[in-house]
Amino acid sequence: MANRTDPLAKSIRGTNPQNLVEKILRSKIYQNTYWKEQCFGLTAETLVDKAMELDHLGGTFGGNRKPSPFICLVMKMLQIQPEKDIVVEFIKNEDYKYVRVLGAFYLRLTGTDIDIYRYLEPLYNDYRKLRRKLADGQYALTHVDEYIDELLTTDYSCDIALPRIKKRWILEQNKQLEPRRSALEDDFEEEEEKDEDEQLATGLDDEHEKDYYRGGSPARERDRDRRRDSHRHRDRDYDRDRDYDRDYDRDRDYDRERGRRDRDRDRDRDRDRHRLRDDKDYGRERDRERDRERDRRDRGRRRSYSRSRSRSRDRKDREDDRRKRHARSSASPARDEPKKKKEKKEKKEKKDDGTDHPDPEIAEANRLRASLGLKPLKL
Repeated sequence: MANRTDPLAKSIRGTNPQNLVEKILRSKIYQNTYWKEQCFGLTAETLVDKAMELDHLGGTFGGNRKPSPFICLVMKMLQIQPEKDIVVEFIKNEDYKYVRVLGAFYLRLTGTDIDIYRYLEPLYNDYRKLRRKLADGQYALTHVDEYIDELLTTDYSCDIALPRIKKRWILEQNKQLEPRRSALEDDFEEEEEKDEDEQLATGLDDEHEKDYYRGGSPARERDRDRRRDSHRHRDRDYDRDRDYDRDYDRDRDYDRERGRRDRDRDRDRDRDRHRLRDDKDYGRERDRERDRERDRRDRGRRRSYSRSRSRSRDRKDREDDRRKRHARSSASPARDEPKKKKEKKEKKEKKDDGTDHPDPEIAEANRLRASLGLKPLKL
């Protein structure tokens, strides 16, 4: 609950104000001790006291990238979203420079383009020193005007990505901003008026000095031409910067258009390559299917051929068996008669010995009697 945005806060650039800070930095701020102890329960009024205690500015530092108190207070301002009048008072505060820088940073994150240029450009005249904490934990010396220039000209400050703003010359061209007037021009005009008053007040008798004070002296004309040339050079530099920005935007649009055409061409080339690859895969699959069908047909032929061979072999074996049986049955009976007589004689002798008697004891006794040469028992 302590890290939630104020329910009455308005969305900034279409999102939650705290989302202007990256999620990783936001998580580190929520876990920081300064945020938990010093920023808890702060309001727009009590925030000023904490801002007055600041003695340096910076983003994250150290090996674990610990957030600084400055960035924690910026996060707190995004959470409670103070009114615009309070932020403007922060910027106009001349007693505490870090309060001024804090308000300027918050306005750079949440303000409109016109408000950013209107309230931040006058801070170019503030040349006070600032302590800035670097990423390695060391301090560096900078100035208020340098930091304001960083906010207006760069896209990243204190480890936070700054929102994009329009160029000043575009707002001037649209009549939304007046041309910027440097404070040095007022000083030049004051010095010129002071010189003219002094020259008119001193009534010297020397003609050369009179001509000089009346504006007809060549030295005075050279001084005036020199100042005019300095203003002309400054305007030329401003025009050159504006032309450079315009050319940069034009080149960026051209590069973006060329990149889009290159992406379309690459996409078409990839599509043609994939189509050719699909055609090749289809042809390869068709050839593979044809080869598979040919192998299936050849396998069927080999199976039928082996079946016919085995069938013919079985037929041949059956014919050989039949032929053998026929030859065995057709053999001459005269050749078998001696064998039959011999078998009958042996059977008869066995019967005469009495060894084939059904009673085993009698058959055993007859065998003993036959071995002794005696006649068998007849029962």
